[in-house]
Amino acid sequence: MKHAVNYELIKKEKHTGARLGKIHTPNGTYETPMFMPVGTQATVKAMTPEELKSIGAGVILSNTYHLWLRPGSELIQEAGGLHDFMNWDQGILTDSGGFQVFSLADSREITEEGVHFRSHLNGDKLFLTPERSIQVQNELGADVIMSFDECPDFNHPYDYMKKSVDRTTRWAERGLEAHQNWDTQGLFGIVQGGGNKDLRVQHARTLSSMDFSGYSIGGLSVGETHEEMFEVLDYTVPELPENKTRYLMGVGTPKALIEAVIRGVDIFDCVLPTRIARNGTLMTSQGRLVVKNAKYARDWRPIDEKCDCYTCQNYTRGYVRHLFKENEILGIRLASIHNLRFIIRLMEQIREAIREDNLLEFKEAFYEEYGYNKPNARNF
Repeated sequence: MKHAVNYELIKKEKHTGARLGKIHTPNGTYETPMFMPVGTQATVKAMTPEELKSIGAGVILSNTYHLWLRPGSELIQEAGGLHDFMNWDQGILTDSGGFQVFSLADSREITEEGVHFRSHLNGDKLFLTPERSIQVQNELGADVIMSFDECPDFNHPYDYMKKSVDRTTRWAERGLEAHQNWDTQGLFGIVQGGGNKDLRVQHARTLSSMDFSGYSIGGLSVGETHEEMFEVLDYTVPELPENKTRYLMGVGTPKALIEAVIRGVDIFDCVLPTRIARNGTLMTSQGRLVVKNAKYARDWRPIDEKCDCYTCQNYTRGYVRHLFKENEILGIRLASIHNLRFIIRLMEQIREAIREDNLLEFKEAFYEEYGYNKPNARNF
């Protein structure tokens, strides 16, 4: 089968096997490893498309569940699809809606056919199946769409997890059958299994035998420790095809990004950079900075003296603090621009380190400066 979305491996870092590559989509080619900003409601909160391009964003993620509920996938299709609707002419990935059904919806009932639940917005009865998820994503028109899956808690009992993984496999087969837009949309499968090595390995092998455009690792960054996540990646990633994109869903701390790249992951997404930005927490080369703290009131330095973003080139910590203290919207916008640029620039630095075969040296220097090597260091 000819795929609309393809992965090209350029080189492997000689000490770690980390992959430098490109993901080819109908709306552009993007270097990997890559971070995708999250635009849940067909917008990256507080950011314009022009600003996203200026910080180096390539592919962005939107949320099938939320857009299906409001404004509706048929309305977006009428507008010309997500790209035209939100004025974004680069890559878009939509998730399947599965995670939101299991984390947001009320009174779920899982059956073999699909999931019955009530909308978290108004309580309406809804039913989402693998076929309906694919249909909604076809209507949204993203470049990359996701297979419908169940996302159980990381530490669910083994017996439940095995039944869930088997059902997710059957749902993946149904989604492959339902997907008709292979010439314009790639479809990724999602590996589940919690922290169970045998389930993860078997699920990765089973899905790899199906002709998906790429493969995602789901069910991580949901409360387990970083060490548990890295252990799952250690035994799961090697089971995935070398010639397909590997996507770790919902991960966005600098440490997790670096460690997952070392383990062979290509693309990532996470709400963390923009979510903490809205609370006044900023990522810098020296570690996290809570700009609302009083000590920054008369600090006329940029947020990060090593950062090339619009915020750091034009505004001071003292001014950004003032904006947050006065609840001015500009504060959230400037913080969001900075945090997203910080993460995208980190991925640029990681790609350069892979090119130069010095990723481990880069990791050590970054951890030291960021503060990860200090006792009781925070994950972000």
